[in-house]
Amino acid sequence: MIKKRSEELFSKAKSFFPGGVNSPVRAFRSVGGTPLFIRRGKGAHIWDADDNEYIDYCCSWGPLILGHANDKVVEAIKSTAENGSTFGAPTELENQLAELVISNHPYIEKMRFVSSGTEAVMSAIRLARGYTGRNKILKFEGCYHGHTDSLLVKAGSGLVTFGNTSSAGVPESFVAETIVVPLNNPDAVEQAFLQFKNQIACVIIEPVPANNGLLMQTNEFLGFLREICSQNKCLLIFDEVISGFRLGFSGAAGYFDIQPDLITFGKIIGGGLPVGAYAGSSEIMSFISPEGNVYQAGTLSGNPVAMAAGIAQLSQCLRPNFYHELESKTYTFVNRLNSISNKNRLFRVFSFGSIFWIAFTDREIIRTAEEINPASMSFFRDMYHKLLEQGIYFGPSGYEVGFVSAAHSLSDFDCTLSAFDKSF
Repeated sequence: MIKKRSEELFSKAKSFFPGGVNSPVRAFRSVGGTPLFIRRGKGAHIWDADDNEYIDYCCSWGPLILGHANDKVVEAIKSTAENGSTFGAPTELENQLAELVISNHPYIEKMRFVSSGTEAVMSAIRLARGYTGRNKILKFEGCYHGHTDSLLVKAGSGLVTFGNTSSAGVPESFVAETIVVPLNNPDAVEQAFLQFKNQIACVIIEPVPANNGLLMQTNEFLGFLREICSQNKCLLIFDEVISGFRLGFSGAAGYFDIQPDLITFGKIIGGGLPVGAYAGSSEIMSFISPEGNVYQAGTLSGNPVAMAAGIAQLSQCLRPNFYHELESKTYTFVNRLNSISNKNRLFRVFSFGSIFWIAFTDREIIRTAEEINPASMSFFRDMYHKLLEQGIYFGPSGYEVGFVSAAHSLSDFDCTLSAFDKSF
């Protein structure tokens, strides 16, 4: 497979961008080699700068639930952009997308559009602090919530700990307000609330952690979080940047039937364009400026092109049986992948809805980050390049999950399974 043009573009990019990329994982450091420069995408397929074709299971890290360049989404983008791409003022499209979401999502009453998942989480955290009058936040090891300073922390030893920074440039004073505990460990959560009584503003969790493998949480644990947050008068935040509108229109909140206080959403709400949102009850959201004194603003918030793309995408997701069909398709694909793994006894594929993860493990289930063997990533690196040579594209890290879109076909799955068979 020729990658000459990608190599040339990457070499040139290094003179413009740190590491040659504008987001770290794109640099292929986890898997080695030269990153692919993508030229176009359609349906479940992408083509790189050398015109090599791939079946894409990254789907721009999840939001392209309909696949690339969906006809209705593209038409909505074109027709809206012809009337102007940004105004920094309200448009009717904001109302239309919000009404579409809120009328079909029983766990939220009001929302605020922003420009990214990171911004949504950052704003939700600030709102939780403003609403409760408390400063500390509790997060879980293995959950990623964007690159907000106070959330770029990881756990140390012990059940309850202040995190250590995972990035230079994050002041220790910020980290001191963040408590990190292990996933799936009620005792650690209870200990944190005892140790920091009346100081915790919120508990934030990915209800389906999918940024560090696919860490399957139980309904019981998530229900426990809801209960302990209510008891301690702090807010429960579901970070649904990945699971929102993926597991179903009401995401993990609907799947588990648990009412969080705030929910954050990512690019899927805008058809994959730069957009995010946070949402909750009318009471809590009333604390946001200009109604309340918690400030948050953005020139591109509610951008009309993103709103139009979101309306076009989410309207299709509301088609009867859309999510049932997508999950069934994923389930069939994953079962066939696991049949290959049974022959080779090297890996196991876990799935939740249309999200899946290939793990080189013999565990029946993985619920915490500590249960992932870092040494297993060498197997993923080998597999990654063998599959890439056969036209199969995954996110370039063994800790990242894969996604099935409505555009993936049985033929795509057959080709993928054949590539796996050859690779192993």
